[in-house]
Amino acid sequence: MQLLISDANILIDLEEGELIKELFQLPFLFSIPDILFEEEMSEEHGYLPDLGLQLEELSGEVMSSAWTLTQKYTNPSRHDCFALALAKDKECPLLTGDKALRKAAEVEAVMVNGTLWIIEQMIHQKLITPNQARQAYQRMKDSARRLPWSLAESNLQEIEKELKQPE
Repeated sequence: MQLLISDANILIDLEEGELIKELFQLPFLFSIPDILFEEEMSEEHGYLPDLGLQLEELSGEVMSSAWTLTQKYTNPSRHDCFALALAKDKECPLLTGDKALRKAAEVEAVMVNGTLWIIEQMIHQKLITPNQARQAYQRMKDSARRLPWSLAESNLQEIEKELKQPE
């Protein structure tokens, strides 16, 4: 199974959209740096490892790489650089919606996907319908999550057209 390294915002988007259980039904392994989880998420989201989120301990080499990234890129947070360094080390995609982290990942040649991609994967895997995705997006919007809402709707309309076409 493909490993995907996540930052915190993707997981929070999916929690707000009430799609966190569906996330762990996708055919991927989801991981997050343990230090990021402990410092930013464990208090309010401590149940995520029980659902399947893997916590990755960062080696000295990855910590050193993260430190270098924090010096090179001033806009992503230290925790974001931990996630980027881990994705780079594991040679796997990074899940983020953070613009600064996304730009840094692109410079570092790390593939990036975001919340919209995850939700589209859920639809393609038949875990949710486009209508359920719309409802989830509305819950995210109501919770003041920041996503490209017009792109989300446009993508859902394209998926609906694909689903209506005979095979």
